[in-house]
Amino acid sequence: MKNSRARFKVQGTSKSAYPVLRLSRASCTLIFTALFAANAYAGAQIESPLSASVRAVLQHSVSDIAPNKLAFTSQSEADAWLNEMSQRLAKRLPEKDYRLDFLSAVHYEATRAGLDPQLVLGLIEVESGFKKYAVSSAGARGYMQVMPFWLREIGSSEQDLFHLRINLRYGCTILRHYLNIEKGDLFRALGRYNGSLGRPEYPNMVRAAWHNHWILTPVP
Repeated sequence: MKNSRARFKVQGTSKSAYPVLRLSRASCTLIFTALFAANAYAGAQIESPLSASVRAVLQHSVSDIAPNKLAFTSQSEADAWLNEMSQRLAKRLPEKDYRLDFLSAVHYEATRAGLDPQLVLGLIEVESGFKKYAVSSAGARGYMQVMPFWLREIGSSEQDLFHLRINLRYGCTILRHYLNIEKGDLFRALGRYNGSLGRPEYPNMVRAAWHNHWILTPVP
């Protein structure tokens, strides 16, 4: 087991915070095939007690539904990112206006939570395949496969986990919460997010989707 996983730290959204897990193309293909065929790793966060202080922080985070505001240094940078990601996502979300709204929401919610938006796109690819109304066998819902118990813990039963902004807000907040618990260890945080803590398949799968499909190629 020690040789089959890597531990990597997340401090924020800087590229240097994410070391590379070296997986061959064949290994990635086998992982994707096995996991999707068995549907064994669909999102299933495990409910655990929250301290009053942590609950208050999470409640505040999910209740503050502010308008999207992309965190770019310029409009041209925002346009370039949206255009690039839109092209990559076109086959999965064919309707352009919705696709751009989706990407804007992902970028806003991920950045707000101190996450790499492209990491979040990789997670969504693995969790739901970009299907808005996906439901796992464990009952997780939506793009980021959020478990309904989170509504009781930190939100409201009136909130709809199939709503784009609400689903992304909860998903990003939960992943940030798990990163905080694990002191920046993304491998373990992803395991908690998926309900497979300590197992390498899911973290490696998210990392493969992130780096193979969504990470931007550095400009020379």
